[in-house]
Amino acid sequence: MPTAIHRRVEQLRANCDPTLIARLPSGWAVFGERQFLRGYALLLPDPVVPDLNALTGAARGQFLADMARLGDALLAETGALRINYAMFGNQEPALHAHVVPRYRDEKAELATAHPWAYDWVAAPLWRDADLEELRVRLQARLAGRP
Repeated sequence: MPTAIHRRVEQLRANCDPTLIARLPSGWAVFGERQFLRGYALLLPDPVVPDLNALTGAARGQFLADMARLGDALLAETGALRINYAMFGNQEPALHAHVVPRYRDEKAELATAHPWAYDWVAAPLWRDADLEELRVRLQARLAGRP
């Protein structure tokens, strides 16, 4: 059964997903559709696989390395305090990594909570105009042009 991850990767392949940050060796770096924290991003594998354990050897290493590269870029370009990484696959049973910048100025009750403590429904939707400058900086950094 195709998941939202499968559908999104198809859109990315067709150049129809405006949240695209960059094509990486293992897949696609994209902004999250809900920006509960500025710069929230995901890494989607291409081809889509059920979970991290379905990847072996070099493919697994590449996905994890690309996830860390995306986190490094977000850390450098957002001024975040740290980056949180998560892979679940419970609601969408297809591999995808959440890469979440965390900031010094977060509300005290959320600062040490996991990202899912935020009200995602109330979070602003991704808007190209709000994130275009960040996208350009991330693209340059991911391409090795900091």
